[in-house]
Amino acid sequence: MSSMQIGIFTVGDVTTDPTNGTTPSEHERIKNTVAIAKKAEEVGLDVFATGEHHNPPFVPSSPTTTLAYIGAQTEKIILSTSTTLITTNDPVKIAEDYATLQHLVDGRMDLMLGRGNTAPVYPWFGKDISKAVELTIENYQLLQKLWSEPVVNWEGKFRTPLQGYTSTPAPLDGVAPFVWHGSIRTPEVAELAAFYGDGYFANNIFWPKEHYIRLINFYRQRYAHYGHGTPEQAIVGLGGQFFMRRNSQDAVNEFRPYFDNAPVYGHGPSMEDFTEQTPLTVGSPQQVLERTLAFADYFGDYQRQLFLVDHAGLPLKTVLEQLDLLGEILPTMRAEFNARRPANVPDAPTHAARVAARDAALNEEVSA
Repeated sequence: MSSMQIGIFTVGDVTTDPTNGTTPSEHERIKNTVAIAKKAEEVGLDVFATGEHHNPPFVPSSPTTTLAYIGAQTEKIILSTSTTLITTNDPVKIAEDYATLQHLVDGRMDLMLGRGNTAPVYPWFGKDISKAVELTIENYQLLQKLWSEPVVNWEGKFRTPLQGYTSTPAPLDGVAPFVWHGSIRTPEVAELAAFYGDGYFANNIFWPKEHYIRLINFYRQRYAHYGHGTPEQAIVGLGGQFFMRRNSQDAVNEFRPYFDNAPVYGHGPSMEDFTEQTPLTVGSPQQVLERTLAFADYFGDYQRQLFLVDHAGLPLKTVLEQLDLLGEILPTMRAEFNARRPANVPDAPTHAARVAARDAALNEEVSA
């Protein structure tokens, strides 16, 4: 495992391919997600992550089911979420579901908590979107207790109290899954991540780098404020996206109809303007490599890089080709990231490393 984790994430959109008018069925999209995850492991990536959505045109409404199924067919890749909705899911169920997944895949998983950006989801689950930040904070406080205390007595504002409650199963090896807090605009989420010493994931996709620099620097400063280490030692993850062909002009020509018609891009800035203003790279593998390596120049050294590659109606065959191209530049990307990483910057978190750190701390206490 590299000190930098490199992988992909999916939002699971069901989008019509603008080049031929075909739309995958939900069944096809779900099965394709599994194929993409298996391909990610095949080419040597470290992480596969799936989002959580409960509305069309998205299919990943049950991330733990999908990740457990993928886990049974893979051996090394870390399985994660690119959003677990901390606002609308019951923390008790999150604690149970993800601890179970942790056991099933022998610790090669973590999760990313987020508020979610689809307003109708809140009332579907009996929640008030105006309380999103409050829900995020309270629900995470409870999740922490459920994973760290054998018997929980708890009372809050948004759910019924718990008396003498034990969450089962307990986390594997007594170490809870590592948590990333994902956000694109909410400083309270960065503050929460910093307070607990958790990871902070900035989905560096749609906005200029200056926006994410402010959020990441705030998180780093608060991480240090709470005594977890220096700002440089904070655990940061970034999103990114690309479309590659060996010839850069071929990439531009092929991706343009997808960019122009995708709901998240369509009818906005031109592809050229968007690639200039955001981290989207449409070009050759060398261009993707160089631009990705430059992220650390303005965000600082970080621990996880995830790319979005399977959206906008791209057919499965094309997505798998993208992963093959990423696999070709992966050794150089890893080597360059590792070569520039200062000795005091921690490696990406893994279950085995966290268990070892816990055991070392306990031995130190006994020795003292």
